[in-house]
Amino acid sequence: MRTLETSYLGLKLKNPIIIGSSGLTNSADKIVELEKAGAGAVVLKSLFEEQIMLNSDKLLGHNDYTEAFDYIKNYVHSHNLTDYLNLIKETKSKCSIPVIASINCYQNGDWASFASQIEQAGADAIELNIFLLNIDKSVTSNEYEQHYLDIVKEVRDAVKLPIAVKIGQQFSSLVNLSERLIAAGANSIVLFNRYYQPDIDLKTLKVKQGETFSTPSDFSNTLRWTSIVSGHVKHANIVSTTGIHTWENAVKAILAGAEAVQICSTIYKNGNGIISEINTCIDSWMEQNGYLNIGEFKGKLNSAHIPDRNIYERYQFMKYYSQDSKSNGEIYYN
Repeated sequence: MRTLETSYLGLKLKNPIIIGSSGLTNSADKIVELEKAGAGAVVLKSLFEEQIMLNSDKLLGHNDYTEAFDYIKNYVHSHNLTDYLNLIKETKSKCSIPVIASINCYQNGDWASFASQIEQAGADAIELNIFLLNIDKSVTSNEYEQHYLDIVKEVRDAVKLPIAVKIGQQFSSLVNLSERLIAAGANSIVLFNRYYQPDIDLKTLKVKQGETFSTPSDFSNTLRWTSIVSGHVKHANIVSTTGIHTWENAVKAILAGAEAVQICSTIYKNGNGIISEINTCIDSWMEQNGYLNIGEFKGKLNSAHIPDRNIYERYQFMKYYSQDSKSNGEIYYN
């Protein structure tokens, strides 16, 4: 019997469609509707380190009293965390699909205690959404990457839950970093994080927020690195995200080595119905190609399983393309 079931972070998913951390997953009632629409798992809206600090700064203003600062900071810290723990508990009580907590962090420290309380609240896994913008010319790439490793190690020491690490694309050696993140205690690498996009308003000459959602054109780079990382890094669950808007994107990501995919922008654009549409089309594609389960084609076309891995690794434009009558539409590289 054909099935869309897959395994991610040791969790059994009824299908490979995970709803990414966003406003779509900031309430239990919304998540109930996502589960009804066919979601295989959800990643909760992130708990932000910087948001907690900004909130306490707003309450404090320019107060110079250290005791007042500590009191208000601890109050805001506790309030935000309590709300998040309640979100986990309520979602787990209303839904049967795996619930993955998300911590958006940029420095190690309090996050270990957060992770421990999140585990106690009943989350099935933790996704560390780490972003550091290295603008300090005195900090080397190794020091920059070590910060990621330190965060993972600290959280791993605090919890037994599976840990996923969601990272961006801006690394000098993405494969090497992925390997070291797994060695540090991560179980999964999520490719890729989509960060705040700046833009400039030419009328007001002010910096503004750029495009919020990903587009299908973003998928190509996600596909490239899903294939490369899954082909080189052993024992790592890979999840693809950014640019996945259709069932075709989802199937391609799995062929490239993804255990599952995260979607978000396409739901904002098309509604919850896109979830069942993607699942239905994946099932039809599997039937047409004779696959009974996800595992039969997962990674079939990653960089370790194709004759010419240069197809994924080539960055520059090809010298020329040949699509004559003999090529049957295939592109020849030179």
